[in-house]
Amino acid sequence: MKSLAELQKLKEEVESKIKLRHQEERIRVIVGMGTCGIAAGARDIINKLSDEIDKRNLGDITLTQVGCMGLCEKEPIIKIEKKDGSERTYGNIKADRVQKLVSEELVNERAVENWLITK
Repeated sequence: MKSLAELQKLKEEVESKIKLRHQEERIRVIVGMGTCGIAAGARDIINKLSDEIDKRNLGDITLTQVGCMGLCEKEPIIKIEKKDGSERTYGNIKADRVQKLVSEELVNERAVENWLITK
């Protein structure tokens, strides 16, 4: 059985995670996970995105996946939708680009121009 202090700490950890999930969504990050996306490495990309978002405590960002996005030659594809209705789509995102994409696009809200498919 856990001590009262351990239980209190566990309670606080769970409550903080619940609060993070209930923040108002500022940005939605969508990863194409169709067959072509998965073959191009989208599973690794979505895992790295999740890790970066968690590491930076970006609780107002929702990470989700969809099927084929229709641009197989540009996979893996990541679409960024903002609360104001604007969106950007990035293509050919490899694992080594995830950290920069999170830093520039999600934290500093600047496009990474040379990876953009659409603005």
